[in-house]
Amino acid sequence: MKIKIKNIGVCAIMAVAGLSATSCNDLLDLKPISQITPSDYYKSADQLAAYLNSYYANYLSNPYTGMFHTATYNDGMAQSDVNTDIFVQGGGSTTLFADNHWEVSSGKVLQDYFGGVRVYNFLINKINKSVENKTLANDAAVKNYLGEAYFFRALCYFRLLVRFGDMPIVKEVLPDENNTIVANSIRSPRNEVARFILSDLDLAIQNLYDRSTFNGQRVNKQVAQLFKSRVALFEATFEKYHKGSGRVPGDTNWPGAKMSYNQGKTFNIDAEVKFFLQEAMASAKAVGDKAELTTNNHTIQPKVGTITGWNPYFELFSQPSLANVPEVLLWRQYSSALSISHDATYRTKTGCNDGFTRVFTESFLMKNGLPIYAAGSAYAGDKTIDAVKKDRDERLQLFVWGESSLLESAPNAPRRGAVYSEPDSVQNHITNSEAQLRCISGYQPRKYYTYDYNQTMNDELKGTNACPIFRTAEALLNYIEACYELNGSLDATAQGYWQSLRERAGVSTNYQATIDATDLSKEGDFGVYSGTTAVSKMLYNIRRERMNELFSEGLRFQDLIRWRSFDRMITTKWIPEGVNFWEAMYKTYIDKKGNEPKSDGSAEALVSSRTLGKYLRPYSRSMQVSNELKDGYKWHEAYYLNPIGIGDLQTASPDRSTANSNLYQNPYWPVVAGGHAEK
Repeated sequence: MKIKIKNIGVCAIMAVAGLSATSCNDLLDLKPISQITPSDYYKSADQLAAYLNSYYANYLSNPYTGMFHTATYNDGMAQSDVNTDIFVQGGGSTTLFADNHWEVSSGKVLQDYFGGVRVYNFLINKINKSVENKTLANDAAVKNYLGEAYFFRALCYFRLLVRFGDMPIVKEVLPDENNTIVANSIRSPRNEVARFILSDLDLAIQNLYDRSTFNGQRVNKQVAQLFKSRVALFEATFEKYHKGSGRVPGDTNWPGAKMSYNQGKTFNIDAEVKFFLQEAMASAKAVGDKAELTTNNHTIQPKVGTITGWNPYFELFSQPSLANVPEVLLWRQYSSALSISHDATYRTKTGCNDGFTRVFTESFLMKNGLPIYAAGSAYAGDKTIDAVKKDRDERLQLFVWGESSLLESAPNAPRRGAVYSEPDSVQNHITNSEAQLRCISGYQPRKYYTYDYNQTMNDELKGTNACPIFRTAEALLNYIEACYELNGSLDATAQGYWQSLRERAGVSTNYQATIDATDLSKEGDFGVYSGTTAVSKMLYNIRRERMNELFSEGLRFQDLIRWRSFDRMITTKWIPEGVNFWEAMYKTYIDKKGNEPKSDGSAEALVSSRTLGKYLRPYSRSMQVSNELKDGYKWHEAYYLNPIGIGDLQTASPDRSTANSNLYQNPYWPVVAGGHAEK
């Protein structure tokens, strides 16, 4: 089906407010929720909605990062790809990328996740029983909120699956009784967990309203379909690329094989991979065939004096309401009046102690569809950021700042007409004396920025622009990848989806010319590899498209996990780099006294030394102080799954010993509190 490109409008609609977080105490032995909420409360659809509202904000989160801007002093979703190859932040994560920091917890690391499972188990069972005994109407509204509950339980379980793999499947609110808790703590193989998640999403899809009912401000049928494709694609590719690692059921070193409750089980992982890929394609197509991609009119920045209405694609990430933006299936609204706001709009202007990497910007194609290194690409080089962006994919042009990018446009902005490179605009982004406002790589996010000066005038959480959470573009990408992984080629639907995304990005739709010109040895991002083996040029370009479309939306880390793309760092460290600073760019940062930015490796240094190379090294700035990442990132085999806590193992044991636990530790992690990865 041809994908429709549709212009977006702006419509103000009040968001669900008063969203609060839940807390929990133990893995599976929490107090019954009926002791917290009156049992006679659930008699109308409105009451069900109120119950769900209390948990929306807490559970609408990516497995590793938040899925929306929060009321904190940072650039929100702009930094959601931290700890990957494409984004750096602060001093980096020594937990992930240095030795002997990540430890096996002595406590119960699963408790927060199962607290969420309990919340939705209670509601699902309460609704079903109330409908059965006719104390609750079995109408469309009630079914919708039942669908929301199934969706959120699936979301909770997906978070568990991504982090821990095999997991107990619990469908009831368990009594606080030791034998029952132990009996229900057996870990189901991850493929069974994934199938359970899909079954919950099928029930959600069956019951939920379409997006139009709440204008994308509540979970809806299309969100559940999209999320189902995400889950299925994740599991298919994880099982494919991690097979033999001990993390996949049936592996000779899979720790679940030693458990008595798994005896007699057999696993056909190739068949499981096929099943999940087929499910991913079907659910992605259900969304993709009805997708209305937001128009890109190819205007890269507004005229001075213009605040809104200058490019619908830019404003997909930068407007107060997304109610009338069909591409956005679920979004969060903010309101000054309700004290629900964020700082993303301000910090994307000033810098936020973070930034994109060199391999990220180099991954984007030229508008003619060629990689930057290909003959005839007409790449302008990287002496300036403007040169890096010249004639490139418009997603790079729109969503990363360049020297000539218009910084202030609003009539009430004191420096209306100022551009990004003006020293007094934001105190020299790369060398800002305030570390929290420095762009440490030189490539600063522009996605989620707004020209509404009322939101960017100061660092006081003035941001009220909406944040997209799920959008249909992901469905197109999920289908393309699943189709190729399943068939080794692209069908007509996948080809059409890919061409539509490239067309919107202002890139030649001839993806085959891109593939023919691709040299994997010259591509620097981690998507080139699964394990230590380079993938095909076709698959790499599918992964490239995914990264270039979905960056700063919190999906990169889980993509690298499922692709097994961190493996090369097990033996060879990787050093993140930023802009080409020391060839020419540094001259614009010389102060009035003629001094270059401090780069002596001291704690006061602002940039890395030119002796380390012309490209900024964000974590090699202070070489004279303790800095475990100065020589690059390192990875451990164990890190693809989180360790189970010792308290979790003991809770799942009849005698509270880890040796008799119904849970088992994940591969390459010891059963010792404070223990580090064994491999």
